[in-house]
Amino acid sequence: MTSADAFLAELDEQNRVALERIGTAASREPAAEVTVAALLKLALKNELEATECAAAWIATTREVDVKLALARQAGDEAKHFRLIEARLAELGGYEPGNFDPGPRSPMLEYLASLGTTVERVAAGQFTREALAVVRNEEFARYCSERGDAATAALYRDVIQPDERHHHELGRALLRTHATTEDAQDRARRAARRTLELAEELQEIAQMKRGISRAPGC
Repeated sequence: MTSADAFLAELDEQNRVALERIGTAASREPAAEVTVAALLKLALKNELEATECAAAWIATTREVDVKLALARQAGDEAKHFRLIEARLAELGGYEPGNFDPGPRSPMLEYLASLGTTVERVAAGQFTREALAVVRNEEFARYCSERGDAATAALYRDVIQPDERHHHELGRALLRTHATTEDAQDRARRAARRTLELAEELQEIAQMKRGISRAPGC
């Protein structure tokens, strides 16, 4: 079995390589018809699904420290949803309370299928939240370029600190719970698949809808 420090360093490197590719792809200019408001509506779905996923895992997680981390995350993601709704209302053309998330995304379907704690932590908190940080930073930069300082500040000053905290919680939980060779292998595979799926979905969004620079969750 790999030591905790070596395992986390390996996972960091695996994620870093993929996140660099995702960040580069995310920095492409979106289609002309894609607005900040349109990207914020995508963010609503992401935040709602992140809330649902974390909340759904609480009841089937035995470890108390993980239960509490998931509860914290669910609350944060729900808060982000409300803040983004309020910002959309300020931008106009959106009435809070009328959001229809539509069908579950392939990402939520995958995360919901994970059955072990280390898989969930590796995919949901450690990796997906690191992915959110990368995408949110690019989105905040885009908002600044478009002259939308208020949305950029919402992401950089409120949402990003929460997402970084979730990622670091994931790191601490993996250190505690990924303590066998099997658990570490499960965590590696779950993190890898999360990033693969994120890249696949990002490419589809760019090719079919001209969407890039979209925020995470």
